[in-house]
Parts: sequence; C-alpha cells; structure tokens
Amino acid sequence: MIYSDKVMDHFNNPRNVGVIEDADGMGEVGNISCGDIMKITIKVDDKDQIEDAKFQTLGCGAAIATSSIVTELVKGKSIEDAVKLTKQDVADELGGLPSAKMHCSVLATDGLKVAVDDYLVSQGREPISGEIKSADPNFDPHADEDEDDHH
Repeated sequence: MIYSDKVMDHFNNPRNVGVIEDADGMGEVGNISCGDIMKITIKVDDKDQIEDAKFQTLGCGAAIATSSIVTELVKGKSIEDAVKLTKQDVADELGGLPSAKMHCSVLATDGLKVAVDDYLVSQGREPISGEIKSADPNFDPHADEDEDDHH
C-alpha cells in the first residue's frame, strides 16, 4: 500500500497528540472490525471557535495521519465550519488515501463531530453535526474498498 509523503509525515510526526485536560468537548469513536479507536478533545472559545484540538489514536498509520490532520485543519475554525469537514477533505489534504483506508478519515471526522456535539450538549445547546456514520451498528468501514485490498 502506497501512502503520500504527507500521510507519512503525519504518521511519523503526528501533530497535537494527547488530551486537553480541561477540554470543552470529547469525541471517542472506533470500529471493532478494523481496530481503529480515536479520541479527539477540543477547546472552544467564547465565540464558538476551536482554539485547540488534540487526539489519541490506536490504529494504523492512516488512522494516525487522519487524526493528526483533522486537529490541524479545525484549529481556528468555527464549530459550524469544523463539522462540515468531510472524509474527502481529509483525504485530499493528505494528498490522497488508498480506498482501503478511507474509513480512517470517516472515523477522524466523526470523532470531531462527536466532540463538537459533546461541547454543545454540555452548554445546554442542540447538537449540530448530524449523522455520525461510524456510530451506526451497520456501518461497514470497508464498504468503499476494493475486494482484495483489506486492512
């Protein structure tokens, strides 16, 4: 499996690893079938802008790289803009992902959405992120991949 230089850079030198101790929101997502587990914590300012984001990921190189790039992409964004981040945005920012690894970008964006919703609910507000694909018990993380190209 060939990864872009940017995927390898984020895997070998991940940004924003860790947990924000006094986080405003926390999202933990995972998929038993592939073994990737991600936790994303966010700090939000009084204007609903994401000041900081950190992650902890147990998973393959693509899972680590997608978590890393998501935390980079959302810093300074409003929570409304942050939850619009798609799996394709993440893959494009990393210079592409093999089809067998696109589910990693779904988990990373879902972790962020869960963290934003966690923040909003803690503030007595309505969640905004909509569907969390990986939370669906019927979610197949490998649905987009080729037949002979498995995790």
